[in-house]
Amino acid sequence: MKFLDQAKIYTRSGDGGAGSISFHRAKFQEFGGPDGGNGGKGGDVWIEAVEGLNTLIDYRYQQHYKAETGMHGMGKNRDGRKGKDVVLKVPVGTQIYQEDNETLMADLTEVGQRCLLSRGGNGGFGNAHFKTSTNQAPRHANPGQEGIERTIWLRLKLIADAGLTGLPNAGKSTFLATVTRARPKIADYPFTTLHPNLGVAKVDDREFVIADIPGLIEGAHEGAGIGDRFLGHVERTRVLLHLVSGLNDDVAEAYRTVRAEMEAYGHDLGEKPEIVALSQMDVVPEGERVEKLESLAAVSGKKPIALSSATGEGVQEALRALRRAIDTSVSEEERAAAEPDPRWSLDG
Repeated sequence: MKFLDQAKIYTRSGDGGAGSISFHRAKFQEFGGPDGGNGGKGGDVWIEAVEGLNTLIDYRYQQHYKAETGMHGMGKNRDGRKGKDVVLKVPVGTQIYQEDNETLMADLTEVGQRCLLSRGGNGGFGNAHFKTSTNQAPRHANPGQEGIERTIWLRLKLIADAGLTGLPNAGKSTFLATVTRARPKIADYPFTTLHPNLGVAKVDDREFVIADIPGLIEGAHEGAGIGDRFLGHVERTRVLLHLVSGLNDDVAEAYRTVRAEMEAYGHDLGEKPEIVALSQMDVVPEGERVEKLESLAAVSGKKPIALSSATGEGVQEALRALRRAIDTSVSEEERAAAEPDPRWSLDG
């Protein structure tokens, strides 16, 4: 299945059904009176986050969605039925923007969350509704209200516990394939990864989701390479694993390049907890290992993990470090949620 993280679609809720103009006709009832029913309400347009989806590819092939028109009223005081709703199913993590692609309407972060995009038009009143003591035979009814047309943008931001960042060919996809059942494309040329990949890793009976995004190069936030299009997918992660290839002549500069792009992107991406690893250590000459680890530690301010997905060196250490960072983040969120709001006080 192809990956698509942005789509533009057009929706219209259903028109309301028209009210009926009708008069009761029966033997021996000369003046039966009005009995026109009301029209049915038009269908609504909903959007819902569901399990089992991780792409918006369905909305590339169909962009127009229209709810059903309400049925018109009928004689004998029969009201028309409501039009059928349209429910758009999207992956968890989908954001809905207005036509300008800047104004956020809703952010669906949990399975089952729903958002009403457009309400269907109300049905019109039949002529029986207008009967009064002074107008006992009304010969008019209301048409149904028109539905609402809306153009929206869907933007998917994958939800994962940990995110992998680094330059192209830093070993991110290889690490993901090693610790999860994900099977991303792996090759020895840049930009092998063209779209984000997700996998579930397990360490010490604890499972968490890892997201791998395409590699970043200098100027990515301005559109260089694949650009910053996929950085949004690690906005929601709790921790980042920054992989720096040991094959780089200058590992410090490689680290600074990626950090600069994340900070230029904004959205507090540069403030996320980060674990640093020097990857592809199985092909680094023994005499250069210590020098490169010390250089990376100096520029990052953290003790880097010596990592090789091919031999397994440092893999469990990296997973445990990610697990600890995720658990710490969850604990902080729970503690913040349990603390009373300082704006409220029993003293009034």
